[in-house]
Amino acid sequence: MAKTTGTRDGAARAVDILIAGAGYVGLATAVSIARSHPRLRIAVVDAAPEGVWQRDGRASAIAAAACRMLQRLDCWQEIEPEAQPITEMVITDSRTADPVRPVFLTFGGEAEEGEPFAHMVMNRNLNGALRARAAECGIEIIEGVAVESFIDAGGHVEAHLGDGTRYRARLLVAADGVRSRLREMAGIKTVHWEYGQSGIVCTVAHERPHHGRAEEHFLPAGPFATLPLKGNRSSIVWTERTADAERLVKEDDLVFEQELELRFGLKLGEIRVEGQRRAWPLGLTLARDFVKPRFALAGDAAHGIHPIAGQGLNLGFKDAAALAEVIVEAERLGEDIGALNVLQRYERWRRFDTVQMGVTTDVLNRLFSNDLMPVRALRDFGLGLVERMPGMKRYFIQQASGLSAGTPRLLRGEAI
Repeated sequence: MAKTTGTRDGAARAVDILIAGAGYVGLATAVSIARSHPRLRIAVVDAAPEGVWQRDGRASAIAAAACRMLQRLDCWQEIEPEAQPITEMVITDSRTADPVRPVFLTFGGEAEEGEPFAHMVMNRNLNGALRARAAECGIEIIEGVAVESFIDAGGHVEAHLGDGTRYRARLLVAADGVRSRLREMAGIKTVHWEYGQSGIVCTVAHERPHHGRAEEHFLPAGPFATLPLKGNRSSIVWTERTADAERLVKEDDLVFEQELELRFGLKLGEIRVEGQRRAWPLGLTLARDFVKPRFALAGDAAHGIHPIAGQGLNLGFKDAAALAEVIVEAERLGEDIGALNVLQRYERWRRFDTVQMGVTTDVLNRLFSNDLMPVRALRDFGLGLVERMPGMKRYFIQQASGLSAGTPRLLRGEAI
């Protein structure tokens, strides 16, 4: 992995693009640009302590389009042996204590013939593959230090890091998460509200195989999703009211596993929680602007949505692919990659999709996270209707796969 300490005194270190955040969005953006235009100098600054990504026990659902992008970036070959294809998706709607959970909607697991619409991937494997490609591309990664401030100096942006080093870049990309400090420094406002819910994430081991089947149970407090991992293991994304979620993660293992079993059921035999369990508050955050002169937002810094549709990560990959395509094409045409008119192409490309997904997840959460009988009857009728419409189900699979119209080239598996 390439690293640098920058320049503490004298002139700032010059790069073409400085990216804040070494999660999958920041790294995917950097690698996508570097592999398409090797002459652009790129540095990535990560506030997280060195090596913390290697201890990340979480897993994520990677849509088919993102898999194509990772394959184009020569990452997927490294990730695939430990990735679990999702072969089927089942949706139920019930109460926690209901003895039977009727299935209202099922989806086959293929985007195209022989291509699963999604895979479950461990976050550390995804991050590790992207870091390996970054090292091969000569991308600098500065760990354990944050961008403390930056100024637009006309033809470039000057960024000051927490350890006193300075960087001068033609473009600064903020991929530093939903609570982005850089977004605030840039003066970009957001639309934001809390749901009063928190998402509990953990991994469970079970006796019987899941056969690649994912399930989402709509319960009164929010959705409870079981997502298949390699072996007899599943990733849990469990939505509860915030006070209940905070209580549950603090309970001892016996109480937590009993509550989990009420929702998970016994169809896969005895279950056991592996590793850490964590909860984080859920809300909707949409940036009013995605760009400023010499500044762009990507990933959760631009949009934080409810996990009910499992699309947050895949929206981030779309940002990375679209921003890389805009930057590379502008550089090839001799344009200024930090100019506002160039960056607005990226904003126009991504704004509608992210707002649409934010509104969709907001409506779905409000519709399904309640126990009102008239609403339950309406949504169950709607789910049953979709189940009987193959064309509509195919449309939803294409959307979940990330293969909708206007998809950036990398997400189609094509070079920029």
